[in-house]
Amino acid sequence: MSFTVAIDGPAAAGKGTISKAVAVHFGFAHLDTGLLYRAVGAKVLAGADPVAAARALDPADLDGDALRTAEVAQAASRVATDPAVRDALTAFQRGFAARPGGAVLDGRDIGTVICPGAQVKLFVTASAACRAERRWKELQAQGSDMTLETVLADVQARDARDAGRATAPLAAAADAVLIDTSDMSIADAVARTIAVIAAAQKSLQG
Repeated sequence: MSFTVAIDGPAAAGKGTISKAVAVHFGFAHLDTGLLYRAVGAKVLAGADPVAAARALDPADLDGDALRTAEVAQAASRVATDPAVRDALTAFQRGFAARPGGAVLDGRDIGTVICPGAQVKLFVTASAACRAERRWKELQAQGSDMTLETVLADVQARDARDAGRATAPLAAAADAVLIDTSDMSIADAVARTIAVIAAAQKSLQG
């Protein structure tokens, strides 16, 4: 029997770190769905057609630090507004979610569009200023010279684009558990998420 955990939220809220930790804790498979769009975005930056790139996406395309740059992130946000790109990637995500043994998927429309029937839905968020500072520190560690102000502007622009797109906008599912990590440690956020999932499992077992 499959057990799906859908974790949505904006960039740099901590959902990826939480998702990985939760997957390890429960022995679930994990998919960072944002990497799918980053991989397509990277291919578009290299001159590929967005829809063709999405249809031809290979798991090997999801590896590498090159997908973590600010430029690729912006390209990913742009291609994610294309309904044809989203359609091409939906089947991949739903197939992953249905695998036996359990799966954790993190993204922006998992609980609302990809897996509306997920047994657990969470929406991980944080203030734009907090998320920008986290992303800025990551970029600094990679040798980037971007200013905090520029990163904050990028975060705010991406938030507006993700929340405002006509197809699958960023939004919390009506039945999602909200976790605000602005003033929460990763350890506390992971513990809170584990508790929510464990409670859902116990409820299903009757």
